[in-house]
Amino acid sequence: MPALVSSSAQSVAHSRIRELAEIALTMDGVHKLFFGESNLPTPTFLKEAAARAMADGFTTYCPNAGLLSTRQALADYYQLHHAVTLDPTREIIVTSGGVQALNVSIRCLLNPGDEALILTPAWPNACSMVGMNSARAIEMAQPLSGDRYSIDFDALEAAVTPRTRFLMYTTPSNPLGWVATLEDQQRLLDFTRRHGLWLLADEVYERLTYGPANIEPSILRLATRDDAVLVAQSFSKSYCMTGWRLGWLIGRADLIAKATQLNEFIVSCTPPFVQKTGEIALRDGEPFLAELLAMLRANRDFCAAELRTMPGVTVPEPDGAFYLFPQIKGLSDSFDFCKRLLLQTKVGLAPGVAFGSGGEGSVRLCYAVEKPILASALGLLREFLQNN
Repeated sequence: MPALVSSSAQSVAHSRIRELAEIALTMDGVHKLFFGESNLPTPTFLKEAAARAMADGFTTYCPNAGLLSTRQALADYYQLHHAVTLDPTREIIVTSGGVQALNVSIRCLLNPGDEALILTPAWPNACSMVGMNSARAIEMAQPLSGDRYSIDFDALEAAVTPRTRFLMYTTPSNPLGWVATLEDQQRLLDFTRRHGLWLLADEVYERLTYGPANIEPSILRLATRDDAVLVAQSFSKSYCMTGWRLGWLIGRADLIAKATQLNEFIVSCTPPFVQKTGEIALRDGEPFLAELLAMLRANRDFCAAELRTMPGVTVPEPDGAFYLFPQIKGLSDSFDFCKRLLLQTKVGLAPGVAFGSGGEGSVRLCYAVEKPILASALGLLREFLQNN
């Protein structure tokens, strides 16, 4: 009998975003608006903090849960910004990025054959992680009501089965830019309490919102520490630290204890000098974050205005993150559209189909780059739409 790759691994589809990006990376001069990151470098004060941390000896193993000083800094962050009190020794684990925060939490929640409800369109990695655990992701499309996406609670009720283990949502949303209101979050919390489910919140874009306070209210404000609630977070987006791989997971103490144990078998620990850099980001990063948010707001408004003048394009207003998810009239194969756009114009957008149920017919544009790049890309997109 031949040696085979596992069926659970085989069942995980290739990322359609990465598939398109692999073509783009063989080309020169591409407007790279398909990845979810800014092209701005990590701020100098953080790179200098990392150098100091290495010089100070933070280059060895540390606890699986992360440095206690980093967990305390995160607890202080939630107290300051959300008036939420967390125990850094029992309710927080430092992870190697938001990806790993989701990975270890999903591993703690699922048995083979279980089901997870995931609000979509959404970043596709979570659905793939469910499949990697020999479980089934049930995609629950968020309908567009007027110019704002909503949650179909009737559909959620109908989708619950004895195998359902958790509900996951993302706010602010990648790719929609939708931000859950406090009422949305309360209804999600009530739903999961009623059905005995875990509620997994991806809050990676929490600080990138365009409301008066510029802070997305975390589900932790509404949940008790005994609720079956998990929050995955990351330094990647707010501090331009995508390549540093630094994130965290917050949750009920029993799950965090198990996630901490599993960390040993996944990454052992996040590099300590990276964690010390994260502490400086939390302490000194507000001025940089304010500048970044101002740039993103201006880029959002510029791109949305340009797109709305293009034939057949509808742009729902995003309240957070750094994406636009325009719908294109008559578009039925967004991957083919984005591939042709890339090859003919060197404009790289992410196909809506990559984001699951409800995504087809749209494309995702990341506007976290300099305005001249956006202006050039949108001009080329306009020409492409007019000629195709």
